[in-house]
Amino acid sequence: MINDNKLRITSAVLAVIGLIVSVYLTWAKLTHTPVICGGSSECQTVNDSPYAEIGGIPISLLGMGAYIVILGLLYLESRGDFWAENSKLILFGITLIGVLYSAYLTYLEVAVIYAICPYCVISAVVMLFLFIIAIVRLVQDT
Repeated sequence: MINDNKLRITSAVLAVIGLIVSVYLTWAKLTHTPVICGGSSECQTVNDSPYAEIGGIPISLLGMGAYIVILGLLYLESRGDFWAENSKLILFGITLIGVLYSAYLTYLEVAVIYAICPYCVISAVVMLFLFIIAIVRLVQDT
């Protein structure tokens, strides 16, 4: 059994990493600044693709919101009975949606856009780890 506090801290660190990535991509998208991608143009190709937005809203902004909500829920867990009882399940739901959507976006990068953005991969991996931790926390809670 893994210490739940360590899992919460690990989740918070991962969410901060995801937040940093999504803030950078959102800033680049909204300011029309080229994405720094280690000499490759693939990040910019992905960020300029029509799949980088939903109804004019950058996907990275949605990711930013998800990471902020995750951090908020992790904080609120120790702030009341409702959050202590429900946040693990809510985190599971958010990270499940995040993993499924990240898988879809990764498919688009590989099969449709023909470009891989390392920042997007980092975000997808972070969300996957957050999902795994959410599962572990739920299982340990039962």
